[in-house]
Amino acid sequence: MPRLAYSLLTLTLLAAPAMALVPPDYQEPPSDFKAEVETGFQLNTGNTESTSFNGRTKLVYDTSNARQEGTLKAYFASDSEKTTSEKYDLQLQSNYKLNGGYVYGRGDFTWDQFGSYTEIFTVSSGYGFDAISDEDTKLSLEVGPGYRYNLPQENDEQPDPIAEKDLILRLAAKFEQRIHEYTSLTADITTEVGDNNNTVSLDMSYKNTIFLNWAFKVGFNIKYTEIVPVGTKQTDTISTFNLLYTFQ
Repeated sequence: MPRLAYSLLTLTLLAAPAMALVPPDYQEPPSDFKAEVETGFQLNTGNTESTSFNGRTKLVYDTSNARQEGTLKAYFASDSEKTTSEKYDLQLQSNYKLNGGYVYGRGDFTWDQFGSYTEIFTVSSGYGFDAISDEDTKLSLEVGPGYRYNLPQENDEQPDPIAEKDLILRLAAKFEQRIHEYTSLTADITTEVGDNNNTVSLDMSYKNTIFLNWAFKVGFNIKYTEIVPVGTKQTDTISTFNLLYTFQ
């Protein structure tokens, strides 16, 4: 037998047992860790009038006993003369799972150079549960007390503004609907009720998978603040059109 044929036969015999150990339909087990990275175009109205780019990174570690989640959002825009929008949002939440629900601790931190409030820090804790949880539809409800720190934007009447500090009650609903295999819709509604101010925010997104882990995502965020500094608007909206990649 020629030496080449002998070598090929030997490799085949050695590889056969290893191939037999791995079924042809084998898939890696699901991971507890998931990450999303997205970037794209944005349109601002309200206190900021501009178009530019934005980015978002979300990390989730979900086990049988707990769920850790962190989201960082960045928005930046400029025109031919100056920067017109610069905003950063950091959201952190830790859930400890119980029978029928979970207790959570949460922190929301916003730095917004052109917003009605340039710094907004909120920490809260409470109880949440899944009102609906099946293959296609999920709805979680949360309620709990918290503390909010708001630093108003400077103006002629308040060149050195005093920060507002408030005890709040936070109410939240998180909804997710899978329309079909490649398309999903999410909507998060959060209300913060305090002695000095009240806010309502809606964060919606529509995601359509285009290839493997790549998806196109349209986002819409609106926040209403009841009391704002003089010269600023109560409602801010951000619309985004992003390309998203999922690691899992």
